[in-house]
Amino acid sequence: MQYQFTRHLASLRGLLIIGMLVAVVMVACSSDEEPQEPAAQAGLLSGEIVIDGSSTVYPLTVAAAEDFRKENPRVQIPVGVSGTGGGFKKFTAGETVISDASRPIKDSERELADRNGVDFMELTVAYDGLSVLINPDNDWASCLTTDQLNEVWKPDSEVSNWNQIDPSFPDREIVLYGPDSDSGTFDYFTEEINGDTGVIRHDFFPAVDDNVLVQGIAGDRGALGYFGYAYYVANADKLKLVAVDGGDGCIEPNEETINNGSYSPLGRPLYVYVNTASLQREEVKAFVDFYLENAVDLAASVGYVGLPQQMYDDALALVAKSANTGSEVKR
Repeated sequence: MQYQFTRHLASLRGLLIIGMLVAVVMVACSSDEEPQEPAAQAGLLSGEIVIDGSSTVYPLTVAAAEDFRKENPRVQIPVGVSGTGGGFKKFTAGETVISDASRPIKDSERELADRNGVDFMELTVAYDGLSVLINPDNDWASCLTTDQLNEVWKPDSEVSNWNQIDPSFPDREIVLYGPDSDSGTFDYFTEEINGDTGVIRHDFFPAVDDNVLVQGIAGDRGALGYFGYAYYVANADKLKLVAVDGGDGCIEPNEETINNGSYSPLGRPLYVYVNTASLQREEVKAFVDFYLENAVDLAASVGYVGLPQQMYDDALALVAKSANTGSEVKR
């Protein structure tokens, strides 16, 4: 009897073990058949997305990076500020994945990218109103014409005092502040105000970091400078906007005038350039999609103006096509 009981118990144990194994296999098969949540949605993405370039686009890209990392904390996104020109030097050499730019890429930079085998796409992400700024204690220069700005900033300018701009202005020295020559803002301003890119007087205080310009203008009653609208918005308590008359009256940059084009000629688009080969990396594709999908809110949060939604939809389709085919896309 004892022997039969032992055999019966062993048989029961065997059946239990077999049942458990079958259950495990069924669960495994069931889980294999269920659709897996994408890594981007599950917050499982990892890697590094190296970005550099424009100080103007910097606040927008940093805002995108910070919000993206809330959902994807294992993705590192260092964002540098070398200016548009400095950013393109790194980007066309393949040192960065994304390049922030406040002007379109130059032909010479395209050629360098071609030589280095860097294929890219240009994505417009927001509108900016390049802003002319003065010290808050300046109570005389509420508006300047583009001709007056040219008289101040042209290469052979002899204007060194505010009353040389307008006799009604006080006898006070002008101290000039502006982005350095690696900046796309520098290129845009000189082209629109002085008629040619890079043409400017040399006796001004240049800086690659717009925060340095903010500090300079905020600390000098005679200061006059320019940079992107977002830096004014972030420092509105320290600075004062100057309206610009481009021929249709004095107009200040704001969300409405930048968006409708009436802030002219200093309204402009802002760009990011993406290495198309990098879109094969899931974390890069997810970040670029996130940037474009949230660009309207991101732009508003840092003081820029979003594009019409159709432009973002077209850009997302272009990114998807490039990521799926791995083909060269240049715009």
